[in-house]
Amino acid sequence: MENSKKLIIIDSNSVLHRAFHALPPLINKKGEQTGAIYGFLLTFFKAIKELKPYFIAACFDTSGPCFRHKKFKAYKANRPKMPEELAKQFFKIKEILKAFNVSIFEKQGFEGDDLIATINKLAGKNQIYPNLEIYILSGDSDLFQLISNNTKVYTLQKGVKKTIIYNRKEVFSRFGIKPSQVVDFKALCGDPSDNIPGVMGIGKKTAMKLLSKFGDLENIYKEIEKKSQKTKNLNQKLQELLLEYKEQAFFSKYLASVRDNVPIDFKLEALQWENFDRKKVFEIFEDYGFHSLIKRLSEIDSQKEFASISQQRLNLF
Repeated sequence: MENSKKLIIIDSNSVLHRAFHALPPLINKKGEQTGAIYGFLLTFFKAIKELKPYFIAACFDTSGPCFRHKKFKAYKANRPKMPEELAKQFFKIKEILKAFNVSIFEKQGFEGDDLIATINKLAGKNQIYPNLEIYILSGDSDLFQLISNNTKVYTLQKGVKKTIIYNRKEVFSRFGIKPSQVVDFKALCGDPSDNIPGVMGIGKKTAMKLLSKFGDLENIYKEIEKKSQKTKNLNQKLQELLLEYKEQAFFSKYLASVRDNVPIDFKLEALQWENFDRKKVFEIFEDYGFHSLIKRLSEIDSQKEFASISQQRLNLF
């Protein structure tokens, strides 16, 4: 149907990081490491083959601090510095995505997640394809907060080959919370990977129980502060902890919430995935020694004449 097109938004940093750590190092004939690129492309090919998108966008973090760092210097401070071998592959994957005619988004002062949220919002509001299906390709559960009727997260379950699509039902089944409660969950129990503090003394199980009972962070504090009937059986020590760390809880929610209002130049039709530079893709893949991917290019290319070109190139190997 004309109104049921699909958009894939790639969380590029997440996919590259996952690929880098999941696969053994690969080195091309120039001595350059290409393992993260290869793993990224395996996931890219798999998503295109399974979802058959009409539109594709790829989002990246920038090297400088984002607005969260300016508010909280310790944000993501626990993360080790990106290995140089991985950092060098970011430029190369952008070159490949451009050859594939994939639009790239990055914005100083914001994270890739904020760009994903913004594109998701703007694309969802388009008038031409009201039933547009949006799939966020990521290995990061932070983006579960964007899941809705039209938006799902196509995530890497193990390594770069096994994937699972999360909708509202899948999120609740696995984590016991709704997508809309993801940021409240992190506000309560924190997130060590991003150095989000949360409320001291509250773990995942307690956070889930609180959200199941009260719905969201705002309502938790509303009920506790007015000493409502709903808080009658709530542990007194827990209530004291929540009140003591109230400011920190809401600040944690601020840090965990993605922004969907990043100022970007966005036109859905510009994300249409077609007419990629086949010659350029061939050259890059040959240069990197990705012969197995050359053989698989016909799986994601809708143009019939591509098969004969592909076979001619394959005869070289």
